[in-house]
Amino acid sequence: MNDSGQTIIRSGTKPSVKGPDTWFTGSVRIDNMFQAPAPGRATGAIVTFEPFARTFWHSHPAGQTLVVLTGVGWTQCEGGPRTEIRAGDVVSCTCGKRHWHGAAATTAMSHFAVTETLEGKNTDWMEPVTDEQYLSGALVTE
Repeated sequence: MNDSGQTIIRSGTKPSVKGPDTWFTGSVRIDNMFQAPAPGRATGAIVTFEPFARTFWHSHPAGQTLVVLTGVGWTQCEGGPRTEIRAGDVVSCTCGKRHWHGAAATTAMSHFAVTETLEGKNTDWMEPVTDEQYLSGALVTE
């Protein structure tokens, strides 16, 4: 922290990491951007999904906001439709709601994810989204 009370995390000072096989299907890169110091609770990362790549089913105890940066992707909350998301879209993931998100089948997608931490945890990871689940059902594009 400098004398003004600001902290600057310089671009390129944190290495990119491969999305772990215990959280993602397909080729995924994570660029961790920040973790707010206490009492802040937010973390931020750019996540890049190659075509057909996606998260496992998961939920967030304190919610998550996604800002789609590039490409076309899909997201789905359990029991709801698979929905197309595009660059510029903002997706709010409700606290505790089971969902997944990732690239479309033929197009890569990157999003900036801001996730809140509650009692030391920001994500509850579950089982993989099967290919059938990923591709099934009508696709909502509005």
